[in-house]
Amino acid sequence: MKNPFLNITFLILTVFCSYISLAQAEKEIAPPYNIKTISFVQNDQNIIPILKLGEGFQLQFDDLFGNEANYYYEIIHCDYNWNPTAIPKNEYLEGFDNQRIQDYSNSFNTLQIYSHYKLAIPNQFTLQLKISGNYMIKVLDENKEVVFSRKFILYEDLVTVPIQVKRARTVNNIESKQNLDFTIRSNTITFQTPLRNVKVLLLQNGQMNTGIKNIVPQYTIGNDLIYKYDWETQFWAGNEFLFFENKDIRAANNNIARVDFSSAVYGSYLYTSAARANFPYSFTQDVNGNFVVNNLNTANNEIEADYAWVYFSLSAPTFRLNKNIYVTGMFNNYTMSPEYKMEYNPKKAIYEKAILIKQGFANFEYKVADEKGVIDYENAIDGNFYQTENDYTIVVYYRENIDRYDRVVGKGIANSINIIN
Repeated sequence: MKNPFLNITFLILTVFCSYISLAQAEKEIAPPYNIKTISFVQNDQNIIPILKLGEGFQLQFDDLFGNEANYYYEIIHCDYNWNPTAIPKNEYLEGFDNQRIQDYSNSFNTLQIYSHYKLAIPNQFTLQLKISGNYMIKVLDENKEVVFSRKFILYEDLVTVPIQVKRARTVNNIESKQNLDFTIRSNTITFQTPLRNVKVLLLQNGQMNTGIKNIVPQYTIGNDLIYKYDWETQFWAGNEFLFFENKDIRAANNNIARVDFSSAVYGSYLYTSAARANFPYSFTQDVNGNFVVNNLNTANNEIEADYAWVYFSLSAPTFRLNKNIYVTGMFNNYTMSPEYKMEYNPKKAIYEKAILIKQGFANFEYKVADEKGVIDYENAIDGNFYQTENDYTIVVYYRENIDRYDRVVGKGIANSINIIN
């Protein structure tokens, strides 16, 4: 005679294992060629999408087909490791998603046509995001297939995170790395088993896909959690971002050598960059990877700024690695795809790449990575210098023993301009 208890147990385990297999970590999906200039916007400025719970923001992007296509959006709540949580959608979202993006307009007086889309959160359908945590927003086409996706984080202001940026604690990297010492403090939370329940995410210049994770408190003093590691919280310092400015698309502006008028859209040829790894550090003002859309001669940059082919060129005669060089920045979400991979020109003995970018001002950098996208920081084209000015963000997650999701209870920010030994 079959045991009904065993049948029920087997059924429960089967359902549980099925859920685990389906709940794979969410990864950002890079957009197709026709989708450009994706940005999170708050107060008319591009931002790193780490926002206080309750604050409004916009997701904006352009479609170069310019045919007023229908796009929809979906919002997914995730845990610390970006796995979708089992929380029902009505518990983290008031209203509905899977709605069509209705705020769009076509470009005006531009050589490159495009449709500009704006998705405001909250809006008339999605009234509120109710809990903190990691979120993934997906933009879907008419067939409900994902066109692209982006991560964002909502936090509660329940902890403070004082941070000190120091030179590396390890002798071999003292000239090339920066280390973060920090403390997590709260007057409202009494941390339960912090070694297990408190997690952190350390970010350099807001780059979510290259953050440092899974660092536990080194020790506690009362309710203060202390992190003073020598190795685990170090970042390669990199070098200052490069930049160009073509807000007047018909003229050679900052770092633009010449302008080409012969193609369907304007071409902005940048001066050839020299690999800076073997040169002394030199400070240049940057915005740590950000970009600004700007047409000097218009009033509405969203639809009147044009696109231009930006021609990047790099002289790196000592580069001998069997790896690729990519042009990255916030303008392309630091994506290392074939669209941004440089090609070697043996006649000129330089690396080249042409990228279609919306006019204005943009920071960029050259990154070395293998075919799988694994970044080689140690052999960076422009080197690593402890003096480099970087922004750092520490995001704090906390999950009490009875909680069903990882709350984001605060964040700390620091800049390396006042780095100490």
